[in-house]
Amino acid sequence: MLSLVLMFVVVVVKVASEEAICLQGTPESPYPLSQRKSCLATGGGDEGGYVNPLLDVSGLPRFEEIHAKHVVPGITAVIEEVEKGLEEIENQLGDPSHRLSWSAISDPLERLGYPLGYSWGIVNHLNGVRNNEELRQAHQKIQPAVVKVSTRLAQSIPVYNAMKRLGESVSELDGPQERILASALQDARHAGAELEGQQKAQFNDITLQLAKLSSQFNNNVLDATKAFQLDLTDPADVDGLPDSLKQLMAANAAAEDKMHVDSERGPWRVTLDGPCIDPFLKHSRNRALREQVYLAYITRASNGSTDNTGLIEDMRRLRQEKSKILGYSSFAELSLKSKMAETPEKVWELINSLKSKSRSVAEREHEELQQFASANGHSGQLKQWDIAYWAERQREHLFSFNDEDLRPYFPLPGVLEGLFNLTTFLFGVHIKPSNQDIQVWCGDVRFFDITDGNGNYLASFFLDPYSRPSEKRGGAWMDQCIGMSKLLKTKPVAYLVCNQTPPQKDKPSLMTFREVETLFHEFGHGLQHMLTTVPYAAAAGIANVEWDAVELPSQFMENWLYDDSTIQQVGRHYQHGGRVPVDMFEKVKQARKYRAGYQMLRQLHFSSLDMELHTRSDHWMDVKMKMDQDYALKTLPPLKEDRFPCSFMHIFGGGYAAGYYSYKWAEVLAADAFSAFEEAGLDNRDSISEIGRRFRDTVLSLGGGTHPTEVFKKFRGRDPLPDALLRLYGMT
Repeated sequence: MLSLVLMFVVVVVKVASEEAICLQGTPESPYPLSQRKSCLATGGGDEGGYVNPLLDVSGLPRFEEIHAKHVVPGITAVIEEVEKGLEEIENQLGDPSHRLSWSAISDPLERLGYPLGYSWGIVNHLNGVRNNEELRQAHQKIQPAVVKVSTRLAQSIPVYNAMKRLGESVSELDGPQERILASALQDARHAGAELEGQQKAQFNDITLQLAKLSSQFNNNVLDATKAFQLDLTDPADVDGLPDSLKQLMAANAAAEDKMHVDSERGPWRVTLDGPCIDPFLKHSRNRALREQVYLAYITRASNGSTDNTGLIEDMRRLRQEKSKILGYSSFAELSLKSKMAETPEKVWELINSLKSKSRSVAEREHEELQQFASANGHSGQLKQWDIAYWAERQREHLFSFNDEDLRPYFPLPGVLEGLFNLTTFLFGVHIKPSNQDIQVWCGDVRFFDITDGNGNYLASFFLDPYSRPSEKRGGAWMDQCIGMSKLLKTKPVAYLVCNQTPPQKDKPSLMTFREVETLFHEFGHGLQHMLTTVPYAAAAGIANVEWDAVELPSQFMENWLYDDSTIQQVGRHYQHGGRVPVDMFEKVKQARKYRAGYQMLRQLHFSSLDMELHTRSDHWMDVKMKMDQDYALKTLPPLKEDRFPCSFMHIFGGGYAAGYYSYKWAEVLAADAFSAFEEAGLDNRDSISEIGRRFRDTVLSLGGGTHPTEVFKKFRGRDPLPDALLRLYGMT
């Protein structure tokens, strides 16, 4: 998943400043950690001339020195510089004698935006990976000021008018510049640049409220997830659980008072973070415990001090008001204006087309699962908390393996080595641990450099792989630390964040196959950010890429895990180094289509719910019940207790509002893109390498400087087709 933190977004470009804060570094060494300088002197710092580390934009963040106390004074100091710089830019652009050109508008704004985008990005990042009460309070205190200055710039009349005049002039712009300018004008209109008087005041108040509510929504989900702890002391309650899960649960129970961890004698603690709840629901033989844990999960943040029930309605109402002020009938219509789909009708066309193909398959799959469970001791109809358990048993029966059989073959170091080798083979780049003296926010975080075939530096990335339920939000994401900018001489740096199983005792992190897929997925996002060749920060990497196309590289990378040559590189037993057995991997490939109809229908359910929540005015519970009934299987009615939207961070705490369908939209693109390799023959390594370079030169390189439809045509030679996706799911 892509993180969409509240970054400082300028109207033309989302980038950097050499004027307010000295920017050190060259293209070959973009993140020197010595001889740091700050033009803000002691502004926002502590007494005694100490410079606030948040104000140092000369290289990579100084994570080990940044604390909550630095946030408010540091961000305040940067905002003051931005406000002064904006006044100077507005005076210049408002001067009739000032000659308009791309660089005359873009360059000053790019320099202006970088310090706040950089520093506020660090704060948001730490709020997601090292969340604590002090940092949260500092974030909440300064966030309104960040929103206000962002809105101030987005609504700047001199800047907006200058952009319009540039667009109307006969000046020569290259393709990416034209696209950036068109997007910037639309973004400015959507940010309220054309509003006046009471409408503008109301719009700005809504923007401020939505930012606050989104942050509060995420905090509530994090707190609700942390709050649930189920301690088990009876060995019978962990009967059937794999050793890896019992070790994790025993470590959870021992975490607070530092007891000796004993995975055989307990105690064991169940939590709602992914590495714990997922295998628990798959393997726990205690149906009552499965029900308790499942219900706790689907009712997260729906009651008590972390209740998001009212926040959902507040956000829906405000989004609708915002849309109407801008002249749109619904938030869905507003959201889709900047996406490939363009209109709700096209989204529904995709959803309904896939729904018609997947529903009958899902019904058949569930009927077969019910029959299997009944034949193996289950009494009565399956309930939601039974599905994962019996699906795992059926998969074991059909394919003779389970996730735990695969774990020993996927230690994180070996997976990374295989992933990096694949990246070298496909895209001609090399990845190695950095030898720089890098500061990190947690001891488990690693830092890597990427170079081309000639050893020239291209980019870097942080990798934060393990789950930390007490401080780190769930899920996985890629985010920008530093973006590409020719003007500012910066190279891309990414954050790759996962929540996989941490190391246990003398064992490395042994990953489930799904965790490996997740790592490949986020790395695909990272590759698009890091291998960009667009020189303008506003369109480099994932910037300015339509949201329903941004999942193409990530889902494309997942497909390589089903390639024989790749799995032989990625999967090696952590003890004896043996490869994944050929017969086992054949079963893995066969199991890829297992319950594919059910999984597709589930994703379409979420997509439909998202669209309806941002189109209809009915209370969200009424919308949810309607969608639940519409997508319910005949013998699996929806649960009245289900409050899933209260933890639906994608659409209420992230960037997927009226855009969750993007996963399916991009999956069509990704499957079709991968089919180019399949058509050449995955064993034809020379052809595969050649096609890989073409993928790099198009999808990974062109970023938001070219419309994704044209990017796809440059790679594939035609428009995308859904055939490959339907074959993938066995629905042709």
